[in-house]
Amino acid sequence: MIEQFGYKQELKRALSFWDLLVYGLIFMVPIAPFGVYGYVAEASKGMVALAYLIGMAGMIFTALSYARMSEAFPVAGSVYAYAQRGIHETVGFISGWAILLDYILIPSLCYVVSANALTSLIPAIPAWVWIVLFLAVNTVINVRGVEFTARANKITLIVLFAVLVLFLIAGVTALLGENGSGFTVKPIYDAEHFDLNLVMSAVSIAVLSFLGFDAISTLSEEVKGGSKAVGRASVAALFTVGFLFIAQTWVASDLGRGMQVVSLDTAFYEIAGAAGGAWLKTVSILATVLSWGISAALVAQAAISRILFSMGRDRKLPAVLAKVHPRFQTPYVSTMLVAVVSLIVSLGFQNHMPLLTNLVNFGALTGFVVLHLSVIIHFTIRQKSRQVVAHLLCPLIGMGVIAYVMASMEPLAIKAGIVWLALGAVYLFIRSRVFKDKSTTMEW
Repeated sequence: MIEQFGYKQELKRALSFWDLLVYGLIFMVPIAPFGVYGYVAEASKGMVALAYLIGMAGMIFTALSYARMSEAFPVAGSVYAYAQRGIHETVGFISGWAILLDYILIPSLCYVVSANALTSLIPAIPAWVWIVLFLAVNTVINVRGVEFTARANKITLIVLFAVLVLFLIAGVTALLGENGSGFTVKPIYDAEHFDLNLVMSAVSIAVLSFLGFDAISTLSEEVKGGSKAVGRASVAALFTVGFLFIAQTWVASDLGRGMQVVSLDTAFYEIAGAAGGAWLKTVSILATVLSWGISAALVAQAAISRILFSMGRDRKLPAVLAKVHPRFQTPYVSTMLVAVVSLIVSLGFQNHMPLLTNLVNFGALTGFVVLHLSVIIHFTIRQKSRQVVAHLLCPLIGMGVIAYVMASMEPLAIKAGIVWLALGAVYLFIRSRVFKDKSTTMEW
């Protein structure tokens, strides 16, 4: 299937639609709001469920664009591959460089969130110890192969759903109990504090939790179900976690209304403890550690290694990144590089989680804008498609929502993101002009 694009099948095709769905759910983390709830609640003035609802609505259009492009170009590389073929290889490189900022920082963010959670539970052990431990375990698993990763993901997902059900039961019971305040509409709309700009600034943090359905496309060369399986899994994963995010944050917002928390990092755990007792607080912390530190970081590392593999294979990055392990059939050099970068970034951003979150989002959302543009150019302009809704209207709406969210980000994160894009442009110029890059210009 990928031979028509000038490649040979090197990665092992071992994943089904359900494996992809589980992969996406694990990447997005069904309990993702546990780790960032405090920051979203503060930014949205308690309208956390609304922030997640808007985030899901915006990402739906992006998921649809991924579905279109994954069917047209069933190769690894995600946005990089789609923009390269849908627009031009130079645009493909820049979009790939942008999405690198997202994927290469996500494992670090996962390690920081998990380390902070464990430090609150076991203060005697420094956070850096947990970071090194998580990183070592994930790297070994990823080098072993996607089949091993897929099996571990299924077990983890069952555990996370169990913890989420426990929280929802305890939370609903507390709200409807004798001393409970009951459910309100304030998590979705609070007339007293509503301000669209404030809500959108919260969305710029909350949207982090949805990043993951896009990573499914990086496994296009390892799926058995054909090109449509990637698109179906992306959309299904997005709708599933969107419903779960809204449900759990609605309950948490009503439980925590008027409650004074010790730290934004631990706000959700404190709310869980108030609802169900110390045991639920501890279980929530451990579940966050498992989901962020192991599962999400595991699939994030797998995703970025596939993008580096794809760009290395096209000689847009050093060719050594495309080396495949002779036994496990995995891009092991890329995987090891991600591990080294993740260690450095995790230790450097330990106390700067909001900035790290916004940097991740900047890379992802920039890539998403180019993705939508790729759909319009490839289908509407080049192929003269008459499917106006699918190939023009939906991508345009997606681009509009993303642009609004990006405008609400921290200015420092936007500046840092622009610097990253500039570095990518300089690298591309040096490769193509100074070293006379001989890679073939591809026409599709």
